[in-house]
Amino acid sequence: MILPKIGISLGDPGGIGPEVVLKALASKNSLPKAHYILFGSSFLIEEEKKILALTLDIPPLEKLGSNDSSCIFLAEVKNPLSSLKRGFPSKENGKSSFLFFQQAVEAARIQKIQALVTAPISKKSWELAGLKWRGHTEYLSHLYPRAIMSFWSKKIRVALFSSHLPLREAIENIKEGNLLDFFLALHQSLEKIQPGKYHFLVAGLNPHAGEEGFLGSEEIQEIIPAVKKAHQRGINVSGPYPPDVVFRECLNKPNKIVVALYHDQGLIPFKLAAFEKGVNLTLGLPFVRTSPDHGTAFDIAGRGQANPQSMIEALKLACSLSSANHLSP
Repeated sequence: MILPKIGISLGDPGGIGPEVVLKALASKNSLPKAHYILFGSSFLIEEEKKILALTLDIPPLEKLGSNDSSCIFLAEVKNPLSSLKRGFPSKENGKSSFLFFQQAVEAARIQKIQALVTAPISKKSWELAGLKWRGHTEYLSHLYPRAIMSFWSKKIRVALFSSHLPLREAIENIKEGNLLDFFLALHQSLEKIQPGKYHFLVAGLNPHAGEEGFLGSEEIQEIIPAVKKAHQRGINVSGPYPPDVVFRECLNKPNKIVVALYHDQGLIPFKLAAFEKGVNLTLGLPFVRTSPDHGTAFDIAGRGQANPQSMIEALKLACSLSSANHLSP
């Protein structure tokens, strides 16, 4: 049996990323068999193991053999980390977390790993490090322009038309052509997972989905025409539906996916329903990429209090999709 190689970037050293990664990997009975390859710093890992009192054996990646059973390995990434600064954003942590992530992405692009699971980074740390990307998805989008941020759980699934944009910019982006392109990209990505399964329900932008233009014109002028054109192309999409009911309509219905028009419209209901077991899945890539649905949690970093369940779910989903080769080009 050939085991999938699952890359894991350790995230911001000042947050809970390294902690939830090591806790998840320590819960071996909770994870599928795979080769788990950490992209990060041995210094960071050893410091985190001390705090958590873990005895995980993590040899260097060079020791991975073709006949090895499920194990954990470290791909050492050269980075500026010389000491640990926990609990707040910093330039050094931002640069380090980016280098961990960048090297893991390159490994995925040349098929040295089949999937990438990313621990949380701090957008402020990336800014302090002089990086121009707001986060993982934005960096991936500059390599793969059709990348889509989606969130998966057993209870509910959501795809975001726009992700990390200021609300004003997100609203300005709601145009018929942009929406149609998004529906096509989403359909093509999900057809690789399970053809013909998914129905997209589009949330309206305005209260009551505009109330036939009384509470806003975007539904009539932009959203409805895009939905109609997508439907004419064979995409199972409908809406727009009032945003305050569409998520409830999709609860516990795994074949239905809510299309949220901006970040918080989708993430607030998703995290209410599935925070601990939710997974961020980037669609539109030639490899699998998942992550927990939470952030760096600076307020509890270094205390050993972080819940690793979302990371465990992210690893499970990455293994499932990569083993089945669902998202191959």
